Amino acid sequence: MDKSRLIRLYTKMLEIRLSEERIAAMHLKKEITGPVHLYTGQEAIAAGVCAHLNKDDYVFSNHRSHGHFIAKGACLEALFAELFGRLGGCSKGKGGSMHLVDTSVGYMGSSSIVAGNIPICVGVGLALKLKRSRNISVCFFGDGAVDEGAFYESLNFASLKDLPVFFVCENNFYAICSHQSKRQKNDDIYKRSIALGVPAKRLDGNDVLEIEAESARIIKSMRRQQGPYLIECRTYRWMSHAGPKEDTHLGYRCQEELDYWKSRCPIKRMEGFLFKKNIITKQQSMDIRSDILGRIDQAVSFARRSPAPASCDLLEDVTSKRILKVCA
Repeated sequence: MDKSRLIRLYTKMLEIRLSEERIAAMHLKKEITGPVHLYTGQEAIAAGVCAHLNKDDYVFSNHRSHGHFIAKGACLEALFAELFGRLGGCSKGKGGSMHLVDTSVGYMGSSSIVAGNIPICVGVGLALKLKRSRNISVCFFGDGAVDEGAFYESLNFASLKDLPVFFVCENNFYAICSHQSKRQKNDDIYKRSIALGVPAKRLDGNDVLEIEAESARIIKSMRRQQGPYLIECRTYRWMSHAGPKEDTHLGYRCQEELDYWKSRCPIKRMEGFLFKKNIITKQQSMDIRSDILGRIDQAVSFARRSPAPASCDLLEDVTSKRILKVCA
């Protein structure tokens, strides 16, 4: 991998982290009032997978969506304006954190319904195959989605039809406050995929180089019409299920566990690698950080300037006009 690509991976992870930190700070000040599910700690997965996607590849996300949105190259201004509930947001201020979209870069949307994005992603995969397209359909989901029937039905159909669908399971071990061991008899998500006929592999979700390399191989094979694939990326969310704070005081996980995963921070690991290989200096790292913070400042400024949606537009873009006419 060349140096420029390594730096891009690092930069993208840092952009996600710094954006989430800004969102958390503004949420604490009540500048953002809607619920936010922060991606802090999981940055390597979105950055590594999306590194080999183009804008004509389709991504479907879940409630923890900011990292995927940024990694796919969507607009920061549109993200922050949406979180502010403003007209300049990607969903015109009506969707909030869990309903982001930017079709111009192939980010087809996030869903607040657990596992709700998976069958939609598979449907797009079917359309791509029928069109003989070389593009692929990607869905990000957590270990909680594996508790849903939609997960198994979708993998079965993708396997049966050899669809170009990339299933990315971000296993952070918790569905809200429930540990995986309390919900699933065996810790074998990737093996379940194999049993359904979808090749799969378990990866270190905090190692962006491993994820990037495997994703490159998988995406290349899919473009050759070689069918679906699943990766289970073991990672950890630092913040509470929803909200800007840590939550070890709730008792469902301990501080020692959180500290262990923080010691495996994907950004610090990548940064250490870049320093060790003399790919960037500490000053260059500071410059990258400064540039990202400047772009975040601009995005926040745009969001604050953007007007709120008008009350007369309450039902615009949220339901079919035909349905509204029938109801009237």
